Amino acid sequence: MKKTLLLILVLMLAIVALLVLNLLLGTVRIPFASVWRILLGSEDESEIWRNIIFSSRVPQALTALVAGAGLAVSGLQMQTVFRNPLAGPSVLGISNGASLGVAFVVLLSGSLGGVALSRLGYLGDAAISLAAIIGALLVMGLIVWVASKVKGNVTLLIIGVMIGYLATAIIGVLKFFSAEEDIRAYVVWGLGSFGRVSGGQMLLFVCLMLLLLPLSMLTVKSMNLYMLGNGYARNLGLNVRRTRTFLILSSGTLVAIVTAYCGPIMFIGLAVPHLARAIFRTSDHRILMPASLLTGAALALFCNLVARMPGFEGALPVNSVTALIGAPIVAGVLFRKRKENYE
Repeated sequence: MKKTLLLILVLMLAIVALLVLNLLLGTVRIPFASVWRILLGSEDESEIWRNIIFSSRVPQALTALVAGAGLAVSGLQMQTVFRNPLAGPSVLGISNGASLGVAFVVLLSGSLGGVALSRLGYLGDAAISLAAIIGALLVMGLIVWVASKVKGNVTLLIIGVMIGYLATAIIGVLKFFSAEEDIRAYVVWGLGSFGRVSGGQMLLFVCLMLLLLPLSMLTVKSMNLYMLGNGYARNLGLNVRRTRTFLILSSGTLVAIVTAYCGPIMFIGLAVPHLARAIFRTSDHRILMPASLLTGAALALFCNLVARMPGFEGALPVNSVTALIGAPIVAGVLFRKRKENYE
């Protein structure tokens, strides 16, 4: 228990350090003392620096923090529902539903309305977020309905994958008939970014995630029972079908909100639960859930830092960074774990 508490403390300290680095580092160098005074509300610092800190770096850092935590928790819940280590937040097609919603709005706005949505500023961003939420929630509603009709997880998994393929096919058709400018705007959205959320949007996003993440923690006891198998879990008094539906709702809502504000962020939801299991060496969800939340937040902050390191013009796509950094780390951890098991 002492070791677990020590590891959680180390993760929390790492998150604080990465938050500070996210505020300090970027294309414009701002001294630590000036960042500190700006955060305390000092009016003596450069207006440009104040604008960079409050309009760019603080929203990006907070968005990465809660988005990473949300995707990691969502991935852990999906891997529990399907008892499959390859399951992730996008396995049921919910993020594809969000992409389809955005594709309808972005790709059709230029063709039907004559005005590309990317030119409408905040109004366009709000329309994209709303379309992503509606698309994700519609697919999630369909998945929950299917889950109430079928018993087998494999059938549910296959239907989710088919929904994803169907959404991708419709998006392909929409792209074929869309203007080049609209396609470019959609592709940029699909690359994922923690820097898209700003001002009031960031506040709403953080509040939503701070509401949803504690609610997800209420599922840890059911998740431990669920992993014992349907028959054993029923004997212990667990309503298996209701638990599965609640886990899908919880995971789907988290990934829908994150996708709406940041675009489809890959890899974190799939990889972080494996990292948490390897670091904490346990399958107890009472430990894995907070461990995944903290590890996801730390990894997302690190990826955001790399994506906009000094020397890069603008920011790299978050999806490229998460895969480039995370894949070797996860592969290394899994190989090391396998080697230890043989020894």
